[in-house]
Amino acid sequence: MNGWWWLIAAFVLAGVELLVPGWAFMGLAAAVGLMGILMLAGLWSAGLPLTLVVTALLSALAWLLFRRLWPTSRGERRIWDRDIND
Repeated sequence: MNGWWWLIAAFVLAGVELLVPGWAFMGLAAAVGLMGILMLAGLWSAGLPLTLVVTALLSALAWLLFRRLWPTSRGERRIWDRDIND
């Protein structure tokens, strides 16, 4: 049953990502979801402290991976080089 709580938390974090801009919650949601899947599959049985450390490391890796795969496009930043009233 413990793995199901991790998957529910992953879906909640993914929902928060829809409301808050950035990639912070998506990386965390991916890491928590992966840990939930590992727990349900029986591949992870370590205690809570080690699980939290590994989840934090997976979250950082997921965040870096997402930033590498989908970088900020140059069109999001607009630099004004002239006054609109000119």
